[in-house]
Amino acid sequence: MKKHLIAITLIILLIATGVIIYLAQGDKAQLAAGADTGKEPVFTAPRSELIPTINVAEVKVWTADQKPTAAQGLAVARFAEGLAHPRSMLTLPNGDILVAETNSPPRPISGIVDRVMTYLMDKAGAGVPSANRITLLRDADGDGRAETKTAFLTGLHSPYGMALVGDTLYVANTDALMAFPYKPGDTRITAKGRKILNLPAGAPNNHWTRSLTVSPEGLLYVGVGSNSNIGENGLDSEANRAAVLEVDPKTGGYRIYASGLRNPVGLAFEPNSGALWGVVNERDMLGSDLVPDYLTRLEFGGFYGWPWNYWGGYEDRRVQPQRPELREYTKRPDYALGNHVAPLGLTFADKVKIGGSFANGAFVGLHGSWNRKPAAGYKVVFVPFAANGEVSKAKPVDVLTGFLDADGNARGRPVDVAADAKGALLVSDDVGGIIWRVTGAR
Repeated sequence: MKKHLIAITLIILLIATGVIIYLAQGDKAQLAAGADTGKEPVFTAPRSELIPTINVAEVKVWTADQKPTAAQGLAVARFAEGLAHPRSMLTLPNGDILVAETNSPPRPISGIVDRVMTYLMDKAGAGVPSANRITLLRDADGDGRAETKTAFLTGLHSPYGMALVGDTLYVANTDALMAFPYKPGDTRITAKGRKILNLPAGAPNNHWTRSLTVSPEGLLYVGVGSNSNIGENGLDSEANRAAVLEVDPKTGGYRIYASGLRNPVGLAFEPNSGALWGVVNERDMLGSDLVPDYLTRLEFGGFYGWPWNYWGGYEDRRVQPQRPELREYTKRPDYALGNHVAPLGLTFADKVKIGGSFANGAFVGLHGSWNRKPAAGYKVVFVPFAANGEVSKAKPVDVLTGFLDADGNARGRPVDVAADAKGALLVSDDVGGIIWRVTGAR
């Protein structure tokens, strides 16, 4: 009898082990390539993940003779290198480039979820301490490579967004919007700075980046991501999060401009319509074929679904209590960029002069995510627009690829995109520590 019980126990353990191993393999994408992009992406049924699908590319950075692959008719070269996790960029009127060398603030580690997230960040090359500075890059001789690299502004707190209005440089730390005096040609700011507005940064402060752009009228727009995947940390911790805030820099007064945006990162004004657009990172753990990250026009008062629903009305049954009445008020995004591609950078083509078919539309940096098999993102794409400022029905066009090598290792990860003074496209690469410069081939 005892031997019989032992045998049954062993069988149960073997079955349980097999189930765990099977579940740990993760969910694999079933949609055809490109089906999850464009104005009418294909949606599948949710495949909830008891064990999250984890697929983080190992980091094997570029060697000195390697570079990404540019689209036909374009060329790419190094503008600056040796940077510490470069993320967002700002081109100043005199042609200087500011780049935020930054990372998330230290995360609390109190449970298995925190330990898993720390492991993922380390594996993805994002586990390095934040340099907490903005660096100035100057190409004085105009050869397309920065020969001057200066610590422009230091002592910041996980800085990300930057905007220049007149003689004031605005910087969005993870916990505050700051203002600093600026004079053309400055290579360093030593002023302490003035706080305009506190920004939400309560623990665990997931989605720590605070993107920033300025309207023609001088109002500031700050993107603040959610503090969770789907509100699991409590909706009280999501006050003024998962939203874009509109801020009057003169008074510090603000209002929520658009909400229900899980993680709005890149923000920019479309030049033909004057409308504010943004790229948004959607929710995880519904399978490799859900949910598409997106590019959308951000309307004042618009609600875009998070956490209760996505893409204009698909309900996320994991969120309790359900709020089905909100579907009636949910805006549908304009354009899907793909599932788990993690869009971070956004700039429009009016200042980018690289020729070909890249004259009217948006450039987007796709950083790549951890929750999809096979990996997606890890490239820069171009989304064509019509002359009236509406996004077209065309699929995204690859501009810069090759950030993943043939074995699936990450040589770099693109983040932000910006035009330099000569119309070249700059791409920050946080893992590679490089700013790439894309030009029209000659």
